[in-house]
Amino acid sequence: MAVKTYKPYTPSRRFMSNLSSNDITGKANVRSLLTKLPVSAGRNNNGRITSRHKEGGAKKLYRIIDFKRNKFNVQGKVAAIEYDPYRNCRIALIHYVDGEKRYIIQPSGLKVGDIVFSAESGLDIKTGFAMKLKSIPIGTIVHNIEMHPGAGGQLARSAGASAQIMGREGKYIILRMPSGEMRYILEECMATIGVVGNEDFANISIGKAGRNRHRGIRPQTRGSAMNPVDHPHGGGEGKTGSSGHPVSPWGTPAKGFKTRKKKASDRLIISRKKK
Repeated sequence: MAVKTYKPYTPSRRFMSNLSSNDITGKANVRSLLTKLPVSAGRNNNGRITSRHKEGGAKKLYRIIDFKRNKFNVQGKVAAIEYDPYRNCRIALIHYVDGEKRYIIQPSGLKVGDIVFSAESGLDIKTGFAMKLKSIPIGTIVHNIEMHPGAGGQLARSAGASAQIMGREGKYIILRMPSGEMRYILEECMATIGVVGNEDFANISIGKAGRNRHRGIRPQTRGSAMNPVDHPHGGGEGKTGSSGHPVSPWGTPAKGFKTRKKKASDRLIISRKKK
């Protein structure tokens, strides 16, 4: 997919770039697959900001995506490739032979007219086909991977993301994640063959603040520009370097500090590695 640039008729346009929309073949017109999500703008049920730098952004409708891919042994055909304002990849509208319509994440190379299938096992290794991990050969590239059987895909869903099946150990499949981490996933979990499309999304330049405001992202103020009461980096005469390691407004180290919680699933991985 091509990255398009613009003539610099304003200062912001000089560095702004976007993705070509030539791959989009249709607009969202299946009303049963569209819904309106409430906009919290980073506030909790008490109305207090718990996630900073967020706002409502441009109005948009949420597309209901089939992350579970649990329509087994029913042939589907790609009817359209569409834009989704809630994610950085494209989505594909699937028409099944029984009349049902669903959205799925578009894998790279999936085009209008292609056939997709979902099954527990026994399918060819083709882009867009979904099976349980135990039925997919070692070395295959997959995306939209479940973390728990039946929960729906949660891993490798963004533009250009994928994971590779590296091996098997008992009832677990070893996956190499996009970060390079090796992770154990139960073999009963579903995954989709291929790489998520729209890989060039990482190459675009926002170019101006207004585009981020449309996305619901508010400006961030540097900690060094604040007062000491507001941030650990604040205070001083003129521009001063922070004493000690850089931290968040609440004192958590900002560089190199591991903030990952030791959840049950992570403990399982660590204990299995020790054995």
